Amino acid sequence: MTTANNPATLTQSAAAILANADCVEKCRLTRVLAADWFADRVTETGGTLPPDRPARPSRPQLLPPKEMPKRAYGGERGRIGLLHALAHIELNAIDLAWDIVCRFPHEQMPKAFLDDWVQVALDEAVHFEMLQELLASLGATYGDLPAHDGLWQAAEKTADDLMARLAVVPMTLEARGLDTTPVTMERLTRNGDTVTPPALDVIYHDEIRHVAAGYRWFVHLAAKRGLDGRSEYHRLIGERFPGGLKAPFNHPARAEAAFPRDWYEPLAR
Repeated sequence: MTTANNPATLTQSAAAILANADCVEKCRLTRVLAADWFADRVTETGGTLPPDRPARPSRPQLLPPKEMPKRAYGGERGRIGLLHALAHIELNAIDLAWDIVCRFPHEQMPKAFLDDWVQVALDEAVHFEMLQELLASLGATYGDLPAHDGLWQAAEKTADDLMARLAVVPMTLEARGLDTTPVTMERLTRNGDTVTPPALDVIYHDEIRHVAAGYRWFVHLAAKRGLDGRSEYHRLIGERFPGGLKAPFNHPARAEAAFPRDWYEPLAR
């Protein structure tokens, strides 16, 4: 039982957040746990493992990626569709960050690793809340449209290996956001949207830090296992992300994340 004199461990609290289906409460609990962790009110990591799947609200309807309806572009309807898709990504990203905190205790990662992913979880919660506010300003809310389960499927495919998780999630899926977000911001600005691009700019700059953390800890693990990091990244992407990477790449943003071109460019399809 958690009391003031016997606080929950980091992994106990993280697993509880994963088990909470309410998006608003998930974000609130993320803020509380991050504040407690960084203020040293929670100091023990613990060994609580995450659930196989995070709890999800009854809406949105989750569909296979191939069955998703075609999204509208332009106008208010298109903006709602974009914001809803991004909010779904950010909600998954909160859970992905807490899952990585809990799922790999056998790796005995240093506290700095936990610090990074607690911060990532907090960033993603802020992003979700920001996007939810933008949806509300348009008379919509998260759950109004269907969404796909591709992000969590990527988590399931990498649940056995921390290096694989880092390779696929921050170093590939999140790095893809660095490639696409500036183009999206430019298109929205051309269409007269002055509200969404500033929010996307916040997400974009946070994603650079997230990709940097993924690369940094991937290199750490490669050295720990006596592996060549670049070769291992290529091997893992070939196994776990066989479609390859999609060009064009945002080389300046990836360079800011210290992600070398010769790691990802040869994998372009």
